[in-house]
Amino acid sequence: MPEPSLNWPLPDRRDIEEELIAAYSTGRGYHDLRHVTEVLARLAELGEAGNAELVLAAWFHDAVYDDAGDNEKRSARLAETQLHGTDADVAEVARLVRLTAHHDPAPGDRNGEALCDADLAILAAPPERYREYAEGVRREYAAFADADFRKGRLAVLEDLAARDALFRTAHAREHWEPRARENLAREIEELRRGAPS
Repeated sequence: MPEPSLNWPLPDRRDIEEELIAAYSTGRGYHDLRHVTEVLARLAELGEAGNAELVLAAWFHDAVYDDAGDNEKRSARLAETQLHGTDADVAEVARLVRLTAHHDPAPGDRNGEALCDADLAILAAPPERYREYAEGVRREYAAFADADFRKGRLAVLEDLAARDALFRTAHAREHWEPRARENLAREIEELRRGAPS
């Protein structure tokens, strides 16, 4: 039986929950069940634990994860298929899942801002957890040579670091932004030096 902290919002569709747990339990480096749990915890911290569409989007946002490059689109399609016939606002769940491709919701998109902030909250983790996250991401891209991985990872992190704000919600900006900036700066410097992050 899953942990209560997983906050599955469709009690009559435990079959979908079980399929998602199986998808996230396939030995991924970072985008695993722990990540889902952390995103759900951050949504709760943002006061959104009771928002069924946000919770479902958190569950589905990395349900499909491989190196094909369209994980969010395929995860959104999976949500549309799996949630068809439920009480959920399926279009909203799928829209939110797609937003996690670039973490750039429109201003005033409360649901989008909350999900993107919760997904990026790992950037504000304590140093030990951040290191585990970075190592997990490296494992997910183990097929890439170190130099190629460093180049790609640097591009992603430098793009994030160049943003005026990493987070959109007031709570996240106040409580997560400073540590996230420190973690990003440290990993960027380590990657530039060629050291393990």
